[in-house]
Amino acid sequence: MRRAHVQKLALCHILEGIADDLPSRVDRLQCLAVAADLLPLLRECHRFEEEVVFPTFARRTGEEDTVARLKLEHLEDESAAADLGEALLAYGHGRPIENPEAFGYMLRAFFESMRRHIAFEHDHVLPEVLGDQ
Repeated sequence: MRRAHVQKLALCHILEGIADDLPSRVDRLQCLAVAADLLPLLRECHRFEEEVVFPTFARRTGEEDTVARLKLEHLEDESAAADLGEALLAYGHGRPIENPEAFGYMLRAFFESMRRHIAFEHDHVLPEVLGDQ
């Protein structure tokens, strides 16, 4: 889980850089690379959390409602990642960014939400799962 958090935070950093470089300094190749990695990375991390981490957390804490909320956030993140990936691919393939403000908002909403989710998992889920260690 820690490794997944590091990978997702690195991705957030890259997305923040893209948002900061809007509208004219965005690297199209970087957009293509991020678009290719975004959804597969999230799906793999979410699969591991849902199959391994969350069941352990639920057994140790009894917090089924928290697990349900985190799984719902995973679905929302994957949906947003699919939309963001499409936008990044389009720009990476040469389509202009028609509304840089909206694209920037889309990027920031995604990585800020992901950072909050990671912070919660780091502060509340991980300590419970690693409690014996």
